Amino acid sequence: MTLAEGIRRRGFRKWYERELLQSHAHLVLGFLCLIGIFAAVELLLTPQPGSQRLTALVAFVVCVGGGLWALRRYALLLGHAELAASQADCPQCKTYGRLDLLQSDASGEQVQVRCRQCSHAWRIEL
Repeated sequence: MTLAEGIRRRGFRKWYERELLQSHAHLVLGFLCLIGIFAAVELLLTPQPGSQRLTALVAFVVCVGGGLWALRRYALLLGHAELAASQADCPQCKTYGRLDLLQSDASGEQVQVRCRQCSHAWRIEL
């Protein structure tokens, strides 16, 4: 969900919370893939018939790919949320996260917002 869509639907604070939860879910997935990698390596190092060895190798490759994807997605989502959060303080009254969306660009990643406290407008860019 883009920043503009998230502010419009849920408000900035709920969007931020949702982004953090989603990013940490990817971190948990990466951890589970790491456990799968260890299990697959253990299976590969024990003597087994060819079909079970192939299954362990496929599991290893899937867990490595899934783990790398999950960790990359974790870093991307967390960085995205933190960059937006660092710009969510009103420059005038220093109120955090109480924003109204005024306008956004086509991608939804550059938004014009207004503080609900003092009505000061500024731009958040990701």
